[in-house]
Amino acid sequence: MPEVTVRNLAKTFGGNSVLRDVTFTIRDGEFFTLLGASGCGKSTTLNCIAGLEQPTEGAITVGGRPFVDTAAGVFLPPEERNLGMVFQSYALWPHMTIAKNLALPLNIRKVPKEKQKTLIHDALDKVGLAELSGRYPHQLSGGQQQRVALARALVYSPTVLLLDEPLSNLDAKLREQARAWLKRLQEELGITTVYVTHDQEEALALSDRIAVMEGGNMIQIGTPHEIYERPAAPEVAAFVGRCNFLTGKVVGHDGMRYGVRLDCSGDVVQVDSDRNIAADDSVTVAIRPERLEVVPPSGTVSGGNRLHTEVMTSSYVGSRYEYDVRLGGQAVQVLSSHGGLTGRVDLVFDPGQALLYADKVELPEEQRDLLTVNS
Repeated sequence: MPEVTVRNLAKTFGGNSVLRDVTFTIRDGEFFTLLGASGCGKSTTLNCIAGLEQPTEGAITVGGRPFVDTAAGVFLPPEERNLGMVFQSYALWPHMTIAKNLALPLNIRKVPKEKQKTLIHDALDKVGLAELSGRYPHQLSGGQQQRVALARALVYSPTVLLLDEPLSNLDAKLREQARAWLKRLQEELGITTVYVTHDQEEALALSDRIAVMEGGNMIQIGTPHEIYERPAAPEVAAFVGRCNFLTGKVVGHDGMRYGVRLDCSGDVVQVDSDRNIAADDSVTVAIRPERLEVVPPSGTVSGGNRLHTEVMTSSYVGSRYEYDVRLGGQAVQVLSSHGGLTGRVDLVFDPGQALLYADKVELPEEQRDLLTVNS
């Protein structure tokens, strides 16, 4: 399967720039996800690869073959790209059987009828629906329709598979099952796959690498572990998983350990970071709820930072307890192994579990809302 290269991609709609200098390479056989909120440019990027949109600037090659090069005036029509695509709506013809839906792309490619039967059976067999070829879309469940759409994209052996929010129409349980099944199938086929989603959990579970997009820009590309554990920017930390942001000012550092005085409480916390930040610089400390722990004021627990807080709300969420605590003038979310805590508690975390970003970031909406609700 080929490598996909996107270089300096830009797209403008009516004077509005929706893609800005987007550059990335997808490796042979890789499951690569474009992740971001609605309007970030992820679907536009996918459509440019598919040939459904023509970029304003940039170049796209697949397996070394130029699909787009605006500088050279190259634009390969979508029907000549041999890419498989699955849309969010599945786009199945309701008046046609499943077999006839799969035959459509084969007819366009003028594949002989006898060969079509074999290709259709093989494609449906890959997705576990070979026995349903004579049914109509309305006779299938949502999960089965999603598999048919995927089989139709695979029936002509595309070089690259493009998936635009293919699981978003399924309920939570079906989506989780489909996610595991889709990952197994992609690994078995070894097909280079470009996946678009706004669902962070979906992206983390499926991807070999993730590209996080915001406002038409590529913010970070990395493995799921890198994206979650070492987000390159506060925007990534906020979008992928939950994260608390505490603004403050650097009051000193010893090597890679920084002392930060928090704006919300005046406490000084220790944070490990390899960033080059000077004393008196404004910074933001970011830490995920599961990296925090709450204990009674008299309790003992390991952790280099210990801050006095007060419980605002608590709830049991299965394997853990979720707390909203007040740290000075700010709300902080905690996922803790300790239940039943009320009133005054201590917030504990290790310096190596927090992240440090230069400059101050805007407080996330959920942290502002918590203070408003519990004030």
